[in-house]
Amino acid sequence: MSTVQPTTEELAAQVAKRRTFAIISHPDAGKSTLTEKILLYAGAIELAGAVRGRKSRRHVVSDWMEMEQQRGISLTSTALEFDLNGFHVSLLDTPGHQDFSEDTYRALIAADSVVMVIDAAKGIEAQTRKLFEVCKRDRLPILTFVNKLDQPGRDPLELLDEIETTLGISAAPLNWPIGVGADFRGVFDLRQRTVLLYERSGKGERPAPVEVQHHRDPRLADLVGERVVREFQESVEIIASAGTTFDQAEYLAGRQTGVLFGSALANFGLEPFLDALTAIAPPPRARQSDVGLIDPASPDFTGFVFKIQANMDRRHRDRVAFVRVCSGRLMKDMLLTNGRLGQQVRAARTYRMFGRERQTSNEAVAGDIVGLVNPGRFAIGDSLYEGRPVRFTSIPRFPAEHFGRLRLNDSRHKQFDDGVRQLEEEGSVQVLFPKSGGRDPVVAVVGSLQFDVIASRLRTEYNVDARVEPLSYHCARWVYGPAESTADLKGLDHSVMQTLDRQGHLVLLFPSAWALQYAERQNPGVRFAATPD
Repeated sequence: MSTVQPTTEELAAQVAKRRTFAIISHPDAGKSTLTEKILLYAGAIELAGAVRGRKSRRHVVSDWMEMEQQRGISLTSTALEFDLNGFHVSLLDTPGHQDFSEDTYRALIAADSVVMVIDAAKGIEAQTRKLFEVCKRDRLPILTFVNKLDQPGRDPLELLDEIETTLGISAAPLNWPIGVGADFRGVFDLRQRTVLLYERSGKGERPAPVEVQHHRDPRLADLVGERVVREFQESVEIIASAGTTFDQAEYLAGRQTGVLFGSALANFGLEPFLDALTAIAPPPRARQSDVGLIDPASPDFTGFVFKIQANMDRRHRDRVAFVRVCSGRLMKDMLLTNGRLGQQVRAARTYRMFGRERQTSNEAVAGDIVGLVNPGRFAIGDSLYEGRPVRFTSIPRFPAEHFGRLRLNDSRHKQFDDGVRQLEEEGSVQVLFPKSGGRDPVVAVVGSLQFDVIASRLRTEYNVDARVEPLSYHCARWVYGPAESTADLKGLDHSVMQTLDRQGHLVLLFPSAWALQYAERQNPGVRFAATPD
């Protein structure tokens, strides 16, 4: 392995070839299927799995947890790294279900752009809207893939209008469908003036594009039929006269989304989508820090931890910290400084990630997602650097909305405690310890489906039989201020549960919004925080 540092020009050239993007959608829009087909077309896998289907079928690469495979949904964000069209791509597949939004938000922080998947029949759904707002806040460029065109769906013009009115972003089609549902015949590339024909009996084969002179080329009628081509031509003329033309600068500024149509399950429309992704999606961007913007081509290594995952490989029983490289080059065995701890950590084991699989990595540059084995030295939000100290913008925590008492059904107390601690370290669960009423911890989560995940993972990963009993509390508040204990607080009664977090901070669980407001009025000098400082 070479230890010679690349020149600024060499490093900049490597960074320019990086594409790091996340995929977001509402559940069942086809996000995991699209992810799998991207990997198939890129040659990263040999056989695409099916999200639904017979038990004998493979599961998608990005859904590696047992519960994900059983329910056919994504529960945790996953990093997948591969080469495509001469670019080195890092894809972050995110959970679509709202109960796992916190994990998705963190993945978006690590991305440079986003692919938004929309169901052609359902359009913009609730979770898509919420995730879009996060992308808008961070000004992430968004490329939209309208999926399931081969199934009954809404008029494409109506979908474009909904994107613009619901999300407040202009929508510029890059290709246009020829028919929808049973009439779907293919897509027309608006810039290259080529037609990619869809064949239902093709079984995934990709017919060569047909070059046409114009959307009114008379050959189109012979290819797709008179009625279908007439409706297609009318739609194209509408968008030509009143639609939005794609503008790269507007896309990069997050004010416009390029829209492509296709069907991930039917393997159709993926090549134009992938060509557009690598051609127009941005390379790694400068990152904001406490010392200003960090240029991705800067020679000094910087990065931050945005995710921690335990037990991806049960043979090793280790924890992996996912690091987004922001600048410079990370090399195996490099000494890094963890700014939170003020201590040096050796990157002795660095990995490139592909779902749950990992491969030893000798070096990585800005834009890459790297896995570092975590011996308890990393936490979500940690800034890592070599040389000048850098602290990146903190990763937000989200207030818990659901609470439950975690009960151990057997006598495996050590395994239970280890499992709970490691799940807490991943950041999707907050663990609180009642000051009275037994040793069973209280788990606080953003979505109630997390309770099932906790019990399932304790069983499958730690061989612990446990259950979560829901509690009817409205919110949790960390207490900061002159009050040293609940004895110093006014306005509390037996309905407020008193707990401590792992660091010994006082946390109160309130049964209602009124109870919280009353406590705040009674204790004007105390701050009741929805998340820990």
